[in-house]
Amino acid sequence: MTGVIILAAGSSSRLGQPKQNLIYREKTLLQHAIDEARSSNANVVLVVLGANEGRIASTLNSAKINIISNRNWQEGMSSSIRCGINLLAEKHQEITQVIIMLCDQPFVDADILNKLIEERENSGKDIVACQYDDTLGTPALFTRSCFSALQGLATGQGAKKLILENTGRVAVVHFPGGAKGIDTYQDYQSLI
Repeated sequence: MTGVIILAAGSSSRLGQPKQNLIYREKTLLQHAIDEARSSNANVVLVVLGANEGRIASTLNSAKINIISNRNWQEGMSSSIRCGINLLAEKHQEITQVIIMLCDQPFVDADILNKLIEERENSGKDIVACQYDDTLGTPALFTRSCFSALQGLATGQGAKKLILENTGRVAVVHFPGGAKGIDTYQDYQSLI
């Protein structure tokens, strides 16, 4: 069974406002990510919030998702990944693999999430990562055998570190759209 952890705890400091609430295709970026995760073949969807939690949570249709509050969001992605993995380990022991995705990759859809799941089944690899711009990154799938390493990521590290340190255990899904992220207002303007 597959879980999805959507990382949405950052402060969007380069943007100057919560990127999670930017409108894309008539909904917020975060709601778009949630809806795509819920439309995929995943069984459980978790959203990790932190900075601006109240402003963001109030915009969400939170049916059939788990919202987790990361009180240590200033520590970066590693703390949000830890929150998500800890909740899965505690409340969803049936989950055998997890997809980690960001809320600011607007071209991530249910199809690419399903391709990660399918590639895991076909390859038998412990990690399935998206490939774009000559790198590997999120969204990425990790089997339960990787959970302790994800929980042990150092402050400021993300899942990409684990991917790049274990390339022999990684299968790849080509996803050129993964290169598009929203970090600045110019990024957002080019998206819309």
